[in-house]
Amino acid sequence: MPRLVPFRLAAACALALVLVASTAAVAMAKVSTDLRVVGGGGKILAEETLKTGTTSIPTSSKATCFGKGTAGSRKAATVKGATAFGLLAQAAKSNKALKPLLVTDAFDFGLGLCGVGGYKTTSKLSWYLKVNHVNPEIGGDTVKLKAGDEVLWAYASFPYPNELDLQAPEQVTAGVPFTVRVFSYNDRGKRKPLAGATITGTEGAVTGADGRATVTLNSPATVLGATHGKDIPAPTTVVLTCPGGICPTAAP
Repeated sequence: MPRLVPFRLAAACALALVLVASTAAVAMAKVSTDLRVVGGGGKILAEETLKTGTTSIPTSSKATCFGKGTAGSRKAATVKGATAFGLLAQAAKSNKALKPLLVTDAFDFGLGLCGVGGYKTTSKLSWYLKVNHVNPEIGGDTVKLKAGDEVLWAYASFPYPNELDLQAPEQVTAGVPFTVRVFSYNDRGKRKPLAGATITGTEGAVTGADGRATVTLNSPATVLGATHGKDIPAPTTVVLTCPGGICPTAAP
């Protein structure tokens, strides 16, 4: 007669299979995240929303920023799950402004980033990572992402500058003044209103002590942004300017 498997053992085996399947599903799942990449001088290289998951990242023999003997093997490195590094590599496949992406796999602890879009890591400048305005202080290939996360890679010198954020309405009335506001985030994600920020896309509007500035637009659509010295510029935002403040909706 066939040997019967005890009920508890069978249940434990079934649970183990479910856990393995769940772990694999999480590793394979893709999540929608926002990516910003800012190069030297505050140049915006990418601002896009991408679905990301397990990614194959090419390494380069030109990725030598960490010293002699640390160049990449030129083999592809697979990073499992949705990660900050994987998101950057995925974007570089279709965004020419992010090429060349110089990555090294010379270290046991993870991947090293030596360059993005011609901006190479030096003794004074490097690629700074923030997720939801906070420096995770770990390698980008180990930073796990969830849906809706905001990922920033910025080329900057240490101590790293603050990151700006601009709040503006989506649509306004032509010729009628409205208010925008700029905040500054430090390395730990602490936010405060920023005075003296310049609102780009306007005729020199500057924020006051409360981070607010008054702006008047007349063109149909204007791309607004915010800059302040060496701080990382704010994400750009398109403000629609409509007669009467009511913009026509697209036909279904």
